Amino acid sequence: IATEVDEAARPYHLIIFGATGFTGQFVVEEVARTVSEGPKGNLKWAVAGRSRQKLEKVLEQAAGALSKPELRTQVDIIVADVGEPDSLAAMCKRAVIVLNCVGPYRFHGESVVRACVENGAHHIDISGEPQFLESMQLNYNSQAAEKGVYIIGSCGFDSIPADMGVLYTRDQFKGTLTAVESFLTVSSGPDGGCIHDGTWQSAIYGLADRHKLSSLRRKFNHKPLPTVGPKLKRRYIKLLTSSSETLQPISAPSYAGIGGIGNVIKLMFAGMMFWFLVKFSFGRNLLTKYPEFFSYGFFTKAGPTRKQMEASSFQISFHGEGYTEDQDPSKGKPNAKIRTLVQGPECGYVATPIAMVQAALTVLNEPSALPKKGGVYTPGAAFAKSTFIDRLNKHGIQFSVV
Repeated sequence: IATEVDEAARPYHLIIFGATGFTGQFVVEEVARTVSEGPKGNLKWAVAGRSRQKLEKVLEQAAGALSKPELRTQVDIIVADVGEPDSLAAMCKRAVIVLNCVGPYRFHGESVVRACVENGAHHIDISGEPQFLESMQLNYNSQAAEKGVYIIGSCGFDSIPADMGVLYTRDQFKGTLTAVESFLTVSSGPDGGCIHDGTWQSAIYGLADRHKLSSLRRKFNHKPLPTVGPKLKRRYIKLLTSSSETLQPISAPSYAGIGGIGNVIKLMFAGMMFWFLVKFSFGRNLLTKYPEFFSYGFFTKAGPTRKQMEASSFQISFHGEGYTEDQDPSKGKPNAKIRTLVQGPECGYVATPIAMVQAALTVLNEPSALPKKGGVYTPGAAFAKSTFIDRLNKHGIQFSVV
């Protein structure tokens, strides 16, 4: 087993880095709720960020929200800054796992990953930025493997329900699953919903730099995965559940419901405007400065209220097809289907902290279920053999066969 992190020499199981950010504050609350699920029933944790004063305020806020006054005095504070490598190194030496909530990751993520790898701490993030995630795979996979360190990206709403949903569908299917289509529906209450503009900024710079992603992918020199069963008519991605084992490739296109014709028109107009403006520096500045205007209120600088979050939810429906155990996948059309659901609370700031914290607890409590070697992994590759889905089920992210 590659968990060579010396847990005895490290005072904290988890350090939440970026605890004062919009998402970070909710990760703090989720960790505080789950301390009894740590090793031997006791999770040792700390918060980290640039400002001690702001970190104290976040702990004060969590203490009030959860009616846990002990959080004000019993949670340690670590001052660390992405611009100060020595502070990151000192932080990483004290943690078994760093929960990195500092985005956009394309600007602030690599220095934290580097510090984790060099100082023997596992790293879990909630990035949905392909360029960052694939750069980390290219640049740090070998070094992380040598150190026995796990770098696991996309451990929030993007991409835990999708990754684990495909795995769950595959595991529930009796035979060889060859294709899965997923359909996302997001619901909000009477007060509506929105997303904090940190995600908007990641989208702006991700689209602006999209040409760099193509050149990055060429460096991997990956060969196309084989297609099993008939090809889907639409474009699709192929998802492999592990980078180190020979597993069946699964075609997995994804779709999202956007409502009625009014929403379609808004989305088309906003999309065209966004696509045009991201190409220019002045356009990116405008998009960054006025997220509410350019997104029709979908992204805001304030983020959703707690009331909006409580009334919101998501559902992803997975429609799979494949071959029963008695049929040869190389011959004929698929002869069996399956439908599964992943359902949960508000995506960005309720489901994301739950997913991130349960990913960390899986790493802490189930080292023998992780891939044999350290390295840079997707959630599906890291947690395929663990009880991660059971943990999510117990915390309100429900997986079921319909």
